[in-house]
Amino acid sequence: MQQRRKSVFASAPFAMKQAALGAGVAARKNGAPLSLAAVVFALFVFATFLYNEDIKSITDFQFSSGAIRAKAPDLHLLQEAEAAAHAAVNTLAMRGEEVIVRVLEAPAAAGALARQGAANTTAAAKANANAVDVVQEKERDVTLPTVTGGGGADEARRRADEEAAEKASSAKAAAATAALRTVVRVPETCDLYRGNWVYDEVNAPVYKEGQCEFLTEQVTCMRNGRRDDSYQKWRWQPTDCDLPRFDARLLLERLRNKRLMFVGDSLNRNQWESMVCLVQSVIPRGKKTLTKFVNGGSSNVFRAHEYNATVEFYWAPFLVESNSDNPKVHSVPDRVIQWHAIAKHARNWVGVDYLVFNTYIWWLNTLDMKVLKGSFDQGSTEYVEVDRPVAYREVLKTWAKWVDRNIDPNKTTVFFMGMSPNHITPEAWDNQGGIKCAMETLPITNRSASLDVGTDWRLYAGAQEVLPTLRRVPVHFVDITALSELRKDAHTSVHTLRQGKLLTPEQQADPKTYADCIHWCLPGLPDTWNQFLYARIASSPWPADA
Repeated sequence: MQQRRKSVFASAPFAMKQAALGAGVAARKNGAPLSLAAVVFALFVFATFLYNEDIKSITDFQFSSGAIRAKAPDLHLLQEAEAAAHAAVNTLAMRGEEVIVRVLEAPAAAGALARQGAANTTAAAKANANAVDVVQEKERDVTLPTVTGGGGADEARRRADEEAAEKASSAKAAAATAALRTVVRVPETCDLYRGNWVYDEVNAPVYKEGQCEFLTEQVTCMRNGRRDDSYQKWRWQPTDCDLPRFDARLLLERLRNKRLMFVGDSLNRNQWESMVCLVQSVIPRGKKTLTKFVNGGSSNVFRAHEYNATVEFYWAPFLVESNSDNPKVHSVPDRVIQWHAIAKHARNWVGVDYLVFNTYIWWLNTLDMKVLKGSFDQGSTEYVEVDRPVAYREVLKTWAKWVDRNIDPNKTTVFFMGMSPNHITPEAWDNQGGIKCAMETLPITNRSASLDVGTDWRLYAGAQEVLPTLRRVPVHFVDITALSELRKDAHTSVHTLRQGKLLTPEQQADPKTYADCIHWCLPGLPDTWNQFLYARIASSPWPADA
């Protein structure tokens, strides 16, 4: 910004001003007229100060044909900026990094004029009095060579240390994965289902009721008022070997990018809840979800997101089509099946990696089974009554035929669960005066006589008869019936729901009417059933492409 020109007297030193004016002032004080010499001397001093002030103003401000030129950059500031840039470049180069700087290029004449202007402003102004110079800047990137040695050696060592640490971490992760890809050893000669129940407060249960957020109120017996938890602490011990302890991480590694599905009735749903609780304990919160009543309401799906694995339940209490297939409303008095119709359910089982089937409890409502003549789709209502074991075998034959035709044994492993027993006749375990399974706190132990708690072993025999007939697909029978008959203590009893609501204190006081001696508390017996599944899955060889 152009400064305003100052007065000569404002810019002159004070002493010299006094010397210039002193004579006149003194003369006037004496009343004498000014002599010619005094006047000439005063004018000479005034002209001298005026000349000096003009030279100073011209030095401070550069003019060329009335246009103001850009002020030349301060040399000291340019040197400081250059030194800082060199320091930054050297720092990056010593770290072994490629350095790219952006350079402002100006025409050589402009640079020369800038330097000339810094040395002799007046001469530059005269040389450019008739023209306005336009300096155009151009940008270009210059890659500077990296510096080796010195700090580069330190950087090389640092990078080598980082690479070594990364390799060690990768090796550790690979070792952890390899450890999870082991094969659990189960002797082929060992019968896992022959043994006894052992009280074990150290190793049982595998999880706590309060630690599994996915349990339903139907099975949370302690939360629903049961006072003893001893039913959770009994561990199954095979006679000739050990049942492998459940390892959730190992099973999840087996389930990576796979599906495990339980298909059947509410007992299989009971077992599905158990499996969800067994695996979810090692999955961080936020990386697991459970969605109910999907796929038209027939499926519940638990998803382990990091493993891209699912543990699912599909409602099909008879495996074939029936009038009880609605997963929410299925309490019908007359249960009717269409024993050769399975496709509607079975299309949901295609492509699943592990299938666990069951069907039993819904067969016990009547001695004879009602078999539909015609189909539900056509609105048929007529049926014939068939002896329960006969109808059961026919349904299993329909199921077995579908499995053999549609399951790829190289991809899918198939299990069939044995019958889950009831405990509604306390006389069978010598509890005269007992009411169903109410107030039972111990398993049946040290019994030499045969036990008859009401299991229909004819259906058990029907399964044993049909399963070996499959030609292409092996089916693993999980023989839980006899060992489960000993667990009269493990049912939900009066600590459960009835028609979706918790039993009231008055209802709990009436076990003859309200005790549920079909389903099982969790944690509890179904956890052992899943240990059998785990033993079979974890002991199988890993596929070559896994």
